[in-house]
This record gives sequence, C-alpha cells and structure tokens, in this order.
Amino acid sequence: MRSLVCLLSLFTATFTSAAELTLTAIDGSTQVLPSSKDGKPSLLFFVSPFCSTTQSFAKEIQQITVDHDSKVRVLIIECDPEVTRDIAIEHATVNGFTAPVLIDVGQALTKQVKATITPEAVLLDAKGAVFYQGRINDLYLGPTKRQRAATTRDLRDAIDALLSSQPAPQPQLMAQGCRISPK
Repeated sequence: MRSLVCLLSLFTATFTSAAELTLTAIDGSTQVLPSSKDGKPSLLFFVSPFCSTTQSFAKEIQQITVDHDSKVRVLIIECDPEVTRDIAIEHATVNGFTAPVLIDVGQALTKQVKATITPEAVLLDAKGAVFYQGRINDLYLGPTKRQRAATTRDLRDAIDALLSSQPAPQPQLMAQGCRISPK
C-alpha cells in the first residue's frame, strides 16, 4: 500500500522547474504552482477533511472564493497524506467548494510554502512569492479556544492590501487548527 501511495504522489505532484510544480485537481485538471499564467495572485487554502477546525472555516473559505475569484486564483489544497481522490471529492461536495480542489499527497507544495496547520491560508503574489501566510481570521484564538464569532479579517485584509499594492499586514498570526501530518 505504501508503494502505491508513493506512486500516486508522483502523478499528483511533478516539478516543472526548480520552483514550480504541477498538482492535479479532483476533476483531473492541473494547476502549475506557485506562479499563475494569467498574472493573478494565488490564494491557497490548506485543508483536511479530518480536521474539525477546517469544517468551522468552510463557509468563510467558500465566501472568500466567491468574493475574490475574479481577481485572485483560489485553490483548495488537500494536504493530508491519507486523503484519497474520493475523500477529497466528498469533502469538496459537502462544503460546497467551487474553487479547484488539488490533492497534495506527496506534500510537495505543503513543504514548499511551509504550511503546518489546517486550515491555513497562503497568499502568493503574481510572481509566486508569499505575501501573507497565517490564519483566515481570529475565530480560533488557540487550538481549542473558539470564539462565538470572528472579530478580525486577517486574510481579507491581506487580499485587499495585495490588490491595492499596499504592504502585507503585520503581524501575520499563525493559523490555529490541526497540525499537518508529515508524509
């Protein structure tokens, strides 16, 4: 089974240059990362269907997708090494994700951008450089400290800053949720 997973990861993520790699989406299409062919910034949501914190952010992830997909390439990255295509499809369907859902079985992208938590947002500028990395908002103040409602818009503020050529907001606070299991 382990060799099958390793073989699948070769088909899921392949490097096209020293800095770029190609991931396959659940619909069979491919996306080259980190840069964007159309010159748009890219927003990566690292998620796991096995993390209840990810579930808490699913509606906000989808709303950010709807609000910004004309200006930002939004991608959902299933980064748990145990996620299969069928599990990823079910996760996307249950949560109503409309952005492409990519499976990073080998965790090549996860490691490249140093994502460590689900859900974690990574906003890349049009050249593929990390502009913002961290929490979506402050719904969770710690691993088990959930507020009734978010009071900040960390990721939305970062998107607005990038699109208006402003500096990245500081500080960039770490996402709270589930640790990404290493491959």
